[in-house]
Amino acid sequence: MPALPFIDLNTLDLETLQFTREQVYAHLPHRFEFMQLDGVIHIDRDAQVAVGLREVREDEFWVRGHIPGRPLFPGVLMLETAAQMASFLSQELQPESRFLGFGGLDNVKFRGAVIPPARMYVIEKVVELRSRRTVCDAQGFVDGRMVFEARITGMPL
Repeated sequence: MPALPFIDLNTLDLETLQFTREQVYAHLPHRFEFMQLDGVIHIDRDAQVAVGLREVREDEFWVRGHIPGRPLFPGVLMLETAAQMASFLSQELQPESRFLGFGGLDNVKFRGAVIPPARMYVIEKVVELRSRRTVCDAQGFVDGRMVFEARITGMPL
């Protein structure tokens, strides 16, 4: 059974970005096909929870080859999106922190397919925030359904 959502998406204005894609990637080094976040909708600094947006499009590089005729957004890209969200959140909460690289994944569960076109919301909740390690729990939602959950550990690079 999936965990409860860290935040009720129905309480947010999902059409308004708090941070645009350009603002996100002013902090993150990813470029071209690996710019996975389309924006950040919400950050609650007190609760250390954030919501990011990933527009899953039909014209992306992976669509042609990842299940031809029935493209499925790869789980590895769901987790990459969540890792980028964790890195951005870490830098927003600790401005002196650096970009985080993957340090580990735990408790990963895929709970649904993401078929383009789709809007995937990534909710991150900080579990641990230190100068040498950040741990976040991540959840992904499409159409109100949880499609993945994971614990992400990031290490500054």
